[in-house]
Amino acid sequence: MTTDTPARLLQLLSLLQTPREWPGGELADRLGVSRRTVRRDIDRLRELGYPVQATKGADGGYRLVAGKAMPPLVLDDEEAVAIAVGLRAGAGHAVEGVDEASVRALAKLEQVLPSRLRHRVATLQAATTPLTSGDGATVAPGTLTVMASAVAGQERLRFAYRSGDGTDSRRHCEPYRLVSTGLRWYLVAYDLDRADWRTFRVDRVTEPFATGARFAPRELPTGSAEEYLRQSMYHQQETYEFDVTFAAPVEFIAARLPRWFGAPEPIDEHSCRLRGSSGGSMEWLAVRLAHIECEFTAHEPPELVRYVRELGARLTRAAGGGRRD
Repeated sequence: MTTDTPARLLQLLSLLQTPREWPGGELADRLGVSRRTVRRDIDRLRELGYPVQATKGADGGYRLVAGKAMPPLVLDDEEAVAIAVGLRAGAGHAVEGVDEASVRALAKLEQVLPSRLRHRVATLQAATTPLTSGDGATVAPGTLTVMASAVAGQERLRFAYRSGDGTDSRRHCEPYRLVSTGLRWYLVAYDLDRADWRTFRVDRVTEPFATGARFAPRELPTGSAEEYLRQSMYHQQETYEFDVTFAAPVEFIAARLPRWFGAPEPIDEHSCRLRGSSGGSMEWLAVRLAHIECEFTAHEPPELVRYVRELGARLTRAAGGGRRD
């Protein structure tokens, strides 16, 4: 019998998070309490924001349904390990769509994981090879979680950094946002020693630690961290302009492109156009565009048009639809 009310509420919540309806009598038996106590506990959960739906009948049933807000979840050991492994795999390879919110979730989860579960997560990750690694450099999930925690807590951050030319330095900054481009993770931060904004490739960061010193966030020179990163990359490396049209509505394409690509513009209700700039390889851009599940036409630059044509011919031959000369 569970006599401790908080412990009983957690046990009840864990049962209700299973996607099924629970008869009141079965919940009472599981918890070792009366049905009246179950009803009181259900009312307490509702007061805490959990949307518990009750059904009428001889026995009466209870089900946890979707509400207007996201209440805290109760996870068992297997669920916590599964979520941590999945978030780590995505974070470590800058998978598109796995952005700063996912890294914050990982940071919160790993902060409360018991040591025995942390060991299981590390063992599982070491024994698996994700197929979604892409071409970008890998990042230690621990590096990302330290940075994400510093961003969320508005704590100054120190770390060692190796630049593209191999120069090593120590950095002291106010972290603003983590941004994933689909290939790499970047930190947008205010560098205190240089008194200016900087972007850092996270795969070049080592030994990050939050100093505990709080700061009031400064205003970015641009409207968003994504836009600042795009402009920073434009000035730091050779870029090229590209022009592509898609045989799909603008909403369909916008939902499938990373924000730093730019915003597509509608041509009509069935097609749209994207003009943007990229600092990545032409090959990567062609493959990335091909991953969008719709027809597209590359207009500029000529190198992109040529590579898309060659890629299409190569894929056609691979499918047995063409002959190599």
